[in-house]
Amino acid sequence: MAVPKYYEMYHSFLQSLSDGEEHPYSDVKKKVIEDFKLTDTELAELLPSGKQPVFSNRIGWCRTYLKKAGLIESPTKAHFMITKSGREVLKSGREITNETLREFPSFVKFIDSDTKKIKDSSEEKESLNNDETPQETLERVYGELNNVLKDELLTRIHEKSPDFFEKMVVELMEKMGYGRGQITQKSRDEGIDGMVYQDKLGFDVIYIQAKRYDLEKTVGRPELQKFGGAIPEKNVKGLFVTTGRFSQDAQKYANDRHIILIDGQRLAELMIEHDFGVSTEYTYRIKRIDMDVFEEED
Repeated sequence: MAVPKYYEMYHSFLQSLSDGEEHPYSDVKKKVIEDFKLTDTELAELLPSGKQPVFSNRIGWCRTYLKKAGLIESPTKAHFMITKSGREVLKSGREITNETLREFPSFVKFIDSDTKKIKDSSEEKESLNNDETPQETLERVYGELNNVLKDELLTRIHEKSPDFFEKMVVELMEKMGYGRGQITQKSRDEGIDGMVYQDKLGFDVIYIQAKRYDLEKTVGRPELQKFGGAIPEKNVKGLFVTTGRFSQDAQKYANDRHIILIDGQRLAELMIEHDFGVSTEYTYRIKRIDMDVFEEED
């Protein structure tokens, strides 16, 4: 099964503390993992940022919300136990959802972070019924904004001339840390549009084909073969960049010939990743507790 949503873990989390004793957070997580029969593969699944496992993120928010509702407490560091309210909710036998937690003023006050007042707006209900944790929502919106930016980048590139595109690709490679690059002569090059050195000392050269096509155009094997045939030496690396996409046959040929392919989507991703053709509009810094500050010496 897939990793459960954070609110789907509420019951399992409380049940693991039902004996009224204090339990390490690690033991609670193990119990939840057992209840949902999660596999190693599912536990290894990462958020889109690649920085945190989905399970760790979701059970972390499950813990936070239960604590803010007053259903669990933490007497000592990384240890939890159920409260009287938590036992009553568990004993009721009903499904434990965000609406259940809304019955507790401390939870509503925590959720209502803007005004710090308890209110019952439809907008707040919609937020609480969301399947995502705040971290997942943040990363999803970040991804959506990047997708819009990628589309805008490709549209702008397509409006420019082929010569502009060739020059842009070489400059992007330099921005990515490769050595000095250059454009070949306008007399055409039988498939070679430019070249860039693999490092700043000039060791090894990478030959480049840069084609500014319609965004929906598919580059086929024949064009890759023409480019491969134009590379003057064997075992020399080639890079084919296009604003379109590549067919499966083209991808297979490229793999056999050690030619790297960059389609439109990947090109836009690299431009964003290396701050090429884009600028930072806003910066949000997400902070967490620095536990080193709160460590006490024995």
